[in-house]
Amino acid sequence: MLKKILLATLAVFVVWEILDFIIHGVLLAPLYEQTSHLWRPMEEMKMLVMYLTVLIAAFFFVAVYGWLLRPKTMKNALLYGLLFGLGAGTSMGYGTYAMMDIPYWMAFGWFLGTTVEAVVAGLLLGAIIREPEVMVTEQPIEHTPGQHSAEKPPPTEAG
Repeated sequence: MLKKILLATLAVFVVWEILDFIIHGVLLAPLYEQTSHLWRPMEEMKMLVMYLTVLIAAFFFVAVYGWLLRPKTMKNALLYGLLFGLGAGTSMGYGTYAMMDIPYWMAFGWFLGTTVEAVVAGLLLGAIIREPEVMVTEQPIEHTPGQHSAEKPPPTEAG
């Protein structure tokens, strides 16, 4: 299981970084420019800390699913991603909006972006961490007269 958790962590991390670039670097870029007084200049941003933070968050997102949730189905993985995303997105977007002077659409973008990222991560979890499929086939039990079942040993002859 650890191998699957580490593989899923790497996959989620890479996808989250790609989506972060699209969401923050492209879609929300004009809003960041309007609020540039709130952020560090690009050359002062601590990107290594940011990458490490996303990697750690990806690990814990995956670990909760991998070690604590059952059964491991695509439906449960997507539902986990959705619920996680709605919770984290509400906190990220609207929690920040309540405390900082950011535009409403930035808060909404953070909420929606976080939710989308978590649902996509749930999709990855469902594809990577699955319970082994058990093939159960029904076979009729044949019983021939004079044959004893395997549950009781055949009687022995005293000799």
